Amino acid sequence: MPKLYEYFGLVVLFYSNEHEPIHVHGLYQGRECRADLIVVDGKVVDIHFHSVKGRQALGNAQLRDFRILVEKYSADIVRKWVDYFVMHKTIQPEMINRRLT
Repeated sequence: MPKLYEYFGLVVLFYSNEHEPIHVHGLYQGRECRADLIVVDGKVVDIHFHSVKGRQALGNAQLRDFRILVEKYSADIVRKWVDYFVMHKTIQPEMINRRLT
């Protein structure tokens, strides 16, 4: 399960057995949400956020952080999805130590 980012305790990752659409999971202290990235002609045109069945959803502050991170890094997430699932490359996690706005 490749970790993409860590952001003030929030972990954003892919599960190794993922499926389309391109999406990431945000985990924080046992809570989880998912973001589906809608890609048209190679560009992210929309992002849908929702809970994960069987898991408690992220709290308000972490959900806000997850939304901001996914929106800011959406193109990078798509690139990492292709690298990992299509090209079978190793993904190096990034620590984000500055607040995103």
